[in-house]
Amino acid sequence: MVQYTLAQSPEIVLSVPGRDSDKAREKAMDQLIELMEAGKLPTELEEGFSPQQLIEVKAPTMDTDSKEDAITQAVQTLNHLATLKLKVQDSRTEALEVRKAIDILFSDQSVTEEEITRLKEGFKILKTFAQANLRYQEAKVKAEEARQILDQALKSPEK
Repeated sequence: MVQYTLAQSPEIVLSVPGRDSDKAREKAMDQLIELMEAGKLPTELEEGFSPQQLIEVKAPTMDTDSKEDAITQAVQTLNHLATLKLKVQDSRTEALEVRKAIDILFSDQSVTEEEITRLKEGFKILKTFAQANLRYQEAKVKAEEARQILDQALKSPEK
């Protein structure tokens, strides 16, 4: 069922079986002419009014689509958080060892070239961990909202 209205009289709704098409618009025009002839149209239409000037009335859809999109987004957000958590956990131990080794740079203790080379290689691990940890902390904040969306969607209807 498709419905049409007029810009001049939005309170008038013409219903026609089927989908929006030229044929459906013609049927709506027939209904419009009947209303005009019966004197039930509150406005005067200009001559040359055409079926293309009819405005299709879309039935208000439930917010189901946007709620489903929100749920999908929430699941993706939580999935992203899980991935980041694993990445942070996997690199934490190694990164903390590198962090401890940094202290040698600030001491008066002598270091070998090999120790400095290992330390420089460790900086990459430290950087990867630190960046992943920052992203994880940011994702955690966003995931809180995602968790609330899912909690709301999982609530059983009250009886």
